[in-house]
Amino acid sequence: MRWRLLRRRLSISAPRMAVRSHLPWPLRWAVAALMLGFSAALALWAFEFGRNIAGLNHGARQMADVLAQTREQLAQARQDRDRAQSVANSADSLLKAERVTQQRLAEQVKALEAENLALKDDLGFFERLLPATGGEGVSVRGLQGELTESGQLRYRLLVMQRAEGRIQSDFVGRFELWLSGTRDGKPWADAHPVVARPLQFKQYSRVEGVAACPQGVQLRLVQVRVLDGTGGVRASQSLRL
Repeated sequence: MRWRLLRRRLSISAPRMAVRSHLPWPLRWAVAALMLGFSAALALWAFEFGRNIAGLNHGARQMADVLAQTREQLAQARQDRDRAQSVANSADSLLKAERVTQQRLAEQVKALEAENLALKDDLGFFERLLPATGGEGVSVRGLQGELTESGQLRYRLLVMQRAEGRIQSDFVGRFELWLSGTRDGKPWADAHPVVARPLQFKQYSRVEGVAACPQGVQLRLVQVRVLDGTGGVRASQSLRL
């Protein structure tokens, strides 16, 4: 039996044998990695070549350029918006300041107009009070009086002092307002002045105010008196209502 097996191995009918060289496994892995890398590079080249043929790479570059331009335009638009917003804020602040200034100017104009009217009124009042001829001493001029709706008397006058040829000193005295009229159809006169107050001036003094009238009295005459420090009457004037 052993002889038969030995003869079969040594004869033509013996099985074929293949001689192969044995490679270590790290070298096998390196060869496999090289082949895979070469295949991947070849596939990537084929992919890029196909993109170039189809024009996809050119379109992508155009899209990238358009995107970059769009970003630049967006940044420029933002800068323009910020500058416009700054200008708008400055304009709004200037507009508010101008409105406040105009309002103040309008108030000043109204105040000046009122002052101008008052000065014109005073000027006309003083022009009417100026004496036509010279003279010395204290005088009462321009006595005015009117009754209000509440029954009070609003009065106004000017007390003047003139001294020609010498230094004029201050006048020191007092001012009194007397009323007279009728009550129950009979003559009536107040026993005391309704207004009495100190008076001191050098050249002139403007006197005005409101006096309370007694109830049931119909005023007919208003009289003002200017008294010096000793109680002597230096000037007086009457006004019929």
